[in-house]
Amino acid sequence: MRGLRIFFVVLFSSVTLLSYGQGNIDVLHYKFNIELNDRDDSIKGVADISFVIKKNTDTIYFDLKAFNSKNGMLVENVTLNKPGIETPSLGHQKDDKIVLGMTRTMEKGDTASVSIVYRGIPADGLIISKNKYGRRTFFADNWPNRAHHWIPCVDDPSDKATVEFIVTAPSHYQVVSNGIMIEETNLADNKKLTHYREDVPLPTKVMVIGVADFAVNLAGTVDCIPVYSWVFPEEKKKGFYDYALAKDILTYYIDYIGPFPYKKLANVQSKTIFGGMENAGAIFYHENSVDGKRSEEYLLAHEIVHQWFGDMATEKNFPHLWLSEGFATYLTHVYAESRLGFEKFNERMKEDRDQVIDFVRTSPKPVVDSVTPYLQLLNANSYQRGSWVLHMLRRELGDSVFQRCVRSYYEQYKGKNADTKDLQVVFEKVSGKKLETFFKQWLHTADIPRLDISWKYDSKEKNLLVTIKQLQKSGPFSFPLAIYIQQWASDATIPVITVDKEQQTFIVSLVAKPIQVKFDPYASLLFEGRVTELK
Repeated sequence: MRGLRIFFVVLFSSVTLLSYGQGNIDVLHYKFNIELNDRDDSIKGVADISFVIKKNTDTIYFDLKAFNSKNGMLVENVTLNKPGIETPSLGHQKDDKIVLGMTRTMEKGDTASVSIVYRGIPADGLIISKNKYGRRTFFADNWPNRAHHWIPCVDDPSDKATVEFIVTAPSHYQVVSNGIMIEETNLADNKKLTHYREDVPLPTKVMVIGVADFAVNLAGTVDCIPVYSWVFPEEKKKGFYDYALAKDILTYYIDYIGPFPYKKLANVQSKTIFGGMENAGAIFYHENSVDGKRSEEYLLAHEIVHQWFGDMATEKNFPHLWLSEGFATYLTHVYAESRLGFEKFNERMKEDRDQVIDFVRTSPKPVVDSVTPYLQLLNANSYQRGSWVLHMLRRELGDSVFQRCVRSYYEQYKGKNADTKDLQVVFEKVSGKKLETFFKQWLHTADIPRLDISWKYDSKEKNLLVTIKQLQKSGPFSFPLAIYIQQWASDATIPVITVDKEQQTFIVSLVAKPIQVKFDPYASLLFEGRVTELK
């Protein structure tokens, strides 16, 4: 996900105060029948949910925003399909949850299903509005836990399930969703039914529908994966051209990470409140992402990376969001490096470093952060600082080992959930290195290194003296620091020193006073600092 539009923060921050996960069931499959109309913003729904009991319980819950005088969802009927168990409190809504109390305990391993009939006006989650051309649109926008505003679910990234959407809408609309379209049928009264099914388990944050007047194009296939462009008809030519870039980007990441996890990739012009939203197999981009100049190439790259990291290998909970956003940010830079070269890559990393420095100055927090509302996690810590952590790991381990670590982490956690410790274990196993100190200081510490660096050439002893002071309040970090030393016009050396104390002096033998001395010449270290030459 990229670029939350600031004017939505206040409106939506209240929905992310609570964690909606529950520990007693694991949803296996959702089947949502959704009916939309052009008269008003109300929807009708039937949710058929299959689940397994994780621990003995006589009460289960599903998240659904309760109806109030203006909006929300009203449950009309709930039916539990489990022989021998009655539910006297079916359909009771409390604190934005549907509470199902039972006459006897369901035991661990039991399976059951429930059918929930409901209706209402979505307060959030399903954005019903008009696009910039005045056309009515419906776009799901579930991140981080806003799906329960329009569908009953366990609204937490740790609970993944397969999903079907059966959408009945006025016949002039086209519908895009996760998975493969398995039916499109014209109905009476100028209505149309569209049925999609996704057989790969997903977190609710990336289960979506998009309903609008679209122009649709098959841009091509990559490894037998069809790549589609869904754009507003008024921008058909520009949109098809811009979004066709997804083919080349997808090719790059399949080679770098591994096979694409879904059966299609649709790139969709939408009304998401974000710059882009990585919905599985159906990425939604902001409505101004089309300009006919391919200006959003790296937005496409960022969201396509998320198909692997965020959608398929998902953070266990939102404090570990950097496992999604840091990966998407850094692997976008890696893609840019393949396109633009090393110098441009370095420029991008330096720009990100500046953003991290500014963020740490004003809001010092560790990357692994339990802050709520969750929208506050869309910050430089989760994106740019998380990216820098991966960059420093790449510099520490080398390109080939780093890539093997990335591929191994994905392979182990695809279809599952992981946290930061899980990533550390994989990287240690693949690289053979102990990374406890690295992960602790870079991900669990609010500070970054603040360095006061001074250097002086001693012509008598023919030594370069380098003194480094670490000024951050959290104590000294341990890190390698490269020094670019140029003695002659065509000759330079780049020794690497290990800095691990509050103050250290290093001596480098030089036969002559250097013409130039640079610290961290290739942007390999996340730090804030100043450099002084002493006379």
